[in-house]
Amino acid sequence: MKEVAQVLGHRFSEPALVEEALTHASYAREKGGGCGNERLEFLGDAALDLVVSRALYEAHPQWDEGELTRARARLVNGRALATLGEELGIGAHIRLGRSEVRTGGQEKPSILANVFEALVGALYLDAGLASVETFVRRVVPEAFDTQASLPLRDPKTRLNEWSDRHAERACYRLLRDSGEEAADDRFEVAVEVAGSRLASGVGRTKRAAEQEAATRALVELGGEDA
Repeated sequence: MKEVAQVLGHRFSEPALVEEALTHASYAREKGGGCGNERLEFLGDAALDLVVSRALYEAHPQWDEGELTRARARLVNGRALATLGEELGIGAHIRLGRSEVRTGGQEKPSILANVFEALVGALYLDAGLASVETFVRRVVPEAFDTQASLPLRDPKTRLNEWSDRHAERACYRLLRDSGEEAADDRFEVAVEVAGSRLASGVGRTKRAAEQEAATRALVELGGEDA
């Protein structure tokens, strides 16, 4: 608990909040029930969104709502939060059920991202939004960078824009689901326009597979500006 508090840069008046934030639902169920860190995760997600949203709003007065939303999504999506959790060494401190331990739960991006959010929730409850902002300023400095460039639209959005310009609709079709939860290639998805397959992609989630398929489709169409 002390090591994690040091990572967050905060001395908790209620250390039990840190313990709760590090408790995965699988561990809580084995120990007699409860939802583990899920409630703190919910709260931390909201606090994180608010802090990053305000930072972007103040740093980029020229950006419109869509641009601010896109920038926030790039900074606080599941993959980005999992990377932050890994960099901070959170995985070694997560309390997991036996099944999650066997499948390497401490390294799963979804679990790392959720615990990161739960720790933000714990920090918010213990010290308020100002402490969350101090922490976020340290670990996500890009949100406060007034010189940051606008992130590109994600591949699915760009492909949808292309298909709209051509009076067509991009459709995604699931080709395969291996059922292996931890597999990076669990899902395979094809993207089709006007009944013709443009490309396919694989990923740990259907969304990730769709994004890869869209990326490959854009290449086939002549690049991201197709």
